[in-house]
Amino acid sequence: MIPETKKTFSSIALMLLFIICLCFGAEFIEGNEIENDMPSKSIIEVLKEHTDELMSIPGVVGTAEGLCDDQPCIKVFVIKNTPELEQKIPNVLEGFTVNVEETGEFRALPENND
Repeated sequence: MIPETKKTFSSIALMLLFIICLCFGAEFIEGNEIENDMPSKSIIEVLKEHTDELMSIPGVVGTAEGLCDDQPCIKVFVIKNTPELEQKIPNVLEGFTVNVEETGEFRALPENND
């Protein structure tokens, strides 16, 4: 081959190799080989789906959306925080941090008849 043709052929081969790597690299990433930390559902959806399950744990008195370290998180309110209770409540639900807060029992306020 003529040296100039060899250069052109090499350049085209390198470009094709680069394009192939880009295509297969994207499929590799999309194939969950790299873990995605972003939740796929909103925190409201996650709370809606898991509140009954969390409330069924003895000692849990409520759940709510909150902020933990300036990030959306799930708050689980308990009468008394114990190691046994901490084991039953997950640390993360569908990508959202779960924060357990000891609140005591919730009671309804008396009616105000002014």
